[in-house]
Amino acid sequence: MMVPNVKQTVFFVAATLLLACANNAPATNGGADTTAANPAATAKNKTIVFFGNSLSAGYGLTPSEAFPAIIQTKIDSAALPYKVVNAGLSGETTAGGLSRIDWILQQPLDVFVLELGANDGLRGIPVAETKRNLQSIIDKVKAKYPTAQIVLAGMQIPPNMGADYAQTFQAIYPDLASKNKITLIPFLLEGVGGEARLNQQDGIHPTAEGARIVAQNVWQVLQPLL
Repeated sequence: MMVPNVKQTVFFVAATLLLACANNAPATNGGADTTAANPAATAKNKTIVFFGNSLSAGYGLTPSEAFPAIIQTKIDSAALPYKVVNAGLSGETTAGGLSRIDWILQQPLDVFVLELGANDGLRGIPVAETKRNLQSIIDKVKAKYPTAQIVLAGMQIPPNMGADYAQTFQAIYPDLASKNKITLIPFLLEGVGGEARLNQQDGIHPTAEGARIVAQNVWQVLQPLL
């Protein structure tokens, strides 16, 4: 059995607020183009879609502070021909994501970043169900855009739900990445999860500084694909 450390315990206690926060969440981008205000950006001919929950949506942050918007800034600085679409939705589960993926896929895309599963883990949803939903989302993206690059953002939960559950949950992401031959971000919140100074008062949603670290975790995996 794993013994939870202090950071894990803090992370878990705060994480239980994630679903409650979602019920009172402010309006999110919900699939909005983060570059829409920039006429030059709209001319870009390739699209990266971030499909996730409140972490992608940037709960508690300004739109420009959410990590997908930071990725757009990095892309612009590198003069790469991509625009970012933030399709993050606070409170989203893998089942919810599966129910709205067809709508998201109505827009052309070249890179699809899948960031879902954390809310499943907090609810104790069976791991097999979470894995099945993620696989179905991946299948739909591949069927609609077979040449698109798919990036899967790994997530972890503390062992308070049970060490076996936490370990099995964590294994979902490398297993799916290997099976589908897609790119894996090992842990989206690396360096941020459980770090009080990098999270908002709820202890789970990153601050602006935390979001910059999350963006770097994503960027180091995403950049070589662009």
